[in-house]
Amino acid sequence: MLLSLALALTSCASFLPDHSSVLHISVPEQRMVLSQGGQTVATYEISTSKFGLGDEPGSNRTPLGEHVIAQKIGGGQPSGMKFKSRRPTGEIVPPNAPGRDPIVSRILWLKGVESCNANAYHRYIYIHGTPQESLIGQPKSYGCIRMRSRDVIDLYERVGRGARVIILDQPLPSLPQVSGPQTAVSAHSM
Repeated sequence: MLLSLALALTSCASFLPDHSSVLHISVPEQRMVLSQGGQTVATYEISTSKFGLGDEPGSNRTPLGEHVIAQKIGGGQPSGMKFKSRRPTGEIVPPNAPGRDPIVSRILWLKGVESCNANAYHRYIYIHGTPQESLIGQPKSYGCIRMRSRDVIDLYERVGRGARVIILDQPLPSLPQVSGPQTAVSAHSM
């Protein structure tokens, strides 16, 4: 009886919302910081929209403000897996493949929680992998937050649904670092 109760509680744990993780994204710095328990645990270079900031439908802009991770898609798929309509296609796209710009590796689907970003979910604003890794660090997306495949896979494993995502038009806030060596900092972000 106790064993079945423990197994049931353990299986439910993966469905609990993640209230300990916060992602701060700085558009001017093209950088993201993941904090857990108020301490920085990872830093990543990213790419926001080349069309600027906003939440108007059809604008291809990156929406500012507070969001939550509403859905996580792609767990267990290989790095570079191409997604079409949020489903894996079976095609692996290598980094910097010429002429290729699909969504790859993982998808963290954002839902805006403020009036300034209320359209984000229905606009399909994601944090996702891109094969255009050489463009990370520059505003080159069509509204989403792009990451290198290895970085979005790392982030996917660290955060859960319900984690807060705050997109800022200002530099990142200073947060205490985790003691010891900082984990999962992208080699390209330093």
